[in-house]
Amino acid sequence: MAHLLLLDIVANRALRRERRLLRPPGPVRRDIEFLIRRFRLPRPVLLDLCSTLEPALRSRTRRSNPVPPHIQVLSALGFLATGKFQRELGDRVGISQPSMSRCLHRVVNGIVELVPEYIGFPFNELDQIPVKRAFYAIADLPNIIGAVDCTHVHIKAPSPDPYPYLNRKRYHSINVQVICDAQYHLLNVVSRFPGGAHDSYILTNSAVGVRLEQGDAGDLWLIGDRGYALAPWLMTPLTNPQTEHEVAYNERHTRTRSIIERSIGLLKGRWMCLDAAGGKLLYKPEKVCSMIMACCVLHNIALKNGVPLDLEPQPYQDADPPEPLQGPENRHAVQVRNELVLRM
Repeated sequence: MAHLLLLDIVANRALRRERRLLRPPGPVRRDIEFLIRRFRLPRPVLLDLCSTLEPALRSRTRRSNPVPPHIQVLSALGFLATGKFQRELGDRVGISQPSMSRCLHRVVNGIVELVPEYIGFPFNELDQIPVKRAFYAIADLPNIIGAVDCTHVHIKAPSPDPYPYLNRKRYHSINVQVICDAQYHLLNVVSRFPGGAHDSYILTNSAVGVRLEQGDAGDLWLIGDRGYALAPWLMTPLTNPQTEHEVAYNERHTRTRSIIERSIGLLKGRWMCLDAAGGKLLYKPEKVCSMIMACCVLHNIALKNGVPLDLEPQPYQDADPPEPLQGPENRHAVQVRNELVLRM
């Protein structure tokens, strides 16, 4: 009933007039916990999102009962938040499974269009200053501009060629690269590579990796685990720390890098369709990649609006992390890291 009440209220009010409302009046205030549990966002943010997506979702059909935009948005968010079957979610609002499928596709595509507004890597010097300061406050490591890691999203084996999507843990997935700042905001997301792609390969072939290799961020660094190749712009831990300085560097590196694990835990905890607990996604890889990007946009929207968390963000770690890369290390990168170690 609370779900239907919300839909009636949204349908009968002017969305643009209420999008700035910080304290919703009347009985909806009692349903804030329900909304966050069901859709992961409070009412003002839901109204704002409905208003933003409404032009793209307004149906051009000649039928007398098109699915209203707000129902499309809420139904899609219900799926992304829980990963439940489309038929079950459609039954809650009285729409068929095919209609639910179309709603999900439209809403996800509409949210993906918001990527440039909500996800961006700080190549600008003014944007870099607060990012560096926040990372330095964690463990006194200087010049860190982002923490990077990859995470797998479980999918149904695609046809006709499922092999590239088979990851090291022997299930089919999309390998998603995530770069975050010290406040869990996502600065860059790459969700187009199959599960069999190595983390380091994804980074070096991503737009951010290419620009960092070209020196577009100056002497600033990403921080990553041993699954990445050491580079002048990417600091990884020492394999065998011996001296006091080396041990201190590895400890600070671990404390700083843990922010990306907690960011991924928060992302998958909010949007359960990405987590194995929500089951595998039964869609083509292209659609799954769009869902991932939509969830990442929604993640940043939630953080920007201060949406409360049920629990403190917990690290999300792979049970079987990638093997360290073998081969000669970049001499310049080794020198840069050695200079950093000596400062510990």
